[in-house]
Amino acid sequence: MIKVAPSILSADYVNLQKDIEKVDKAGAEYLHIDVMDGTFVPSISYGPNFVKAIRPITKMVLDVHLMVQNPEHILQAFIDAGADIIGVQVEATQHIHRALQIIKNGGVKAEVVINPGTPVEMIKPVLHMVDQVLVMTVNPGFGGQKFLPETVAKIAELNQIKRANGYDFDIEIDGGVNNETVVDCYKAGATVAVAGSYVYNADDPAERINALKEATK
Repeated sequence: MIKVAPSILSADYVNLQKDIEKVDKAGAEYLHIDVMDGTFVPSISYGPNFVKAIRPITKMVLDVHLMVQNPEHILQAFIDAGADIIGVQVEATQHIHRALQIIKNGGVKAEVVINPGTPVEMIKPVLHMVDQVLVMTVNPGFGGQKFLPETVAKIAELNQIKRANGYDFDIEIDGGVNNETVVDCYKAGATVAVAGSYVYNADDPAERINALKEATK
């Protein structure tokens, strides 16, 4: 059964605590926080103070995805803010190994992220040191996009590398995830599913979280 990470990019910011508590009670394991800088992606979202404000109100894993150019400059701020997992895009830094080292040295789980157009080959040299790999199943920067089916092959490739080398990282998917698209991803080896609009645009977010889990039993 897949772990679910609702993305607060799709939550109601005026009632954010209520929306966080809803998915927490519904059994979501992670809370996905998309940090966007307006440079690596066109949108702008939150900073470390946002993570710091959320930390006291939930015991869910705070899964922070940095869509930020040169993330190594701000990693310490997110470590200090209370992130449990920090993901960095391989395309956003010339120093991916160093960035992951900073995260690990801060006592936080390290994640490497690849865009739909980036081959798995690009992250092979750092797979031994990560706790999670995020495969973007849409192009990053905007919520509500349609799932790209060609990304399933990447999940399978990662899963094969993981098994062949005895690695222990989670494989997370993000983008266009619903109770139908999650099935092939789960079969290919995905272990965590980020879902934004699918969960938060529903009348009953708990029902949607349950639907993702039921689809991957």
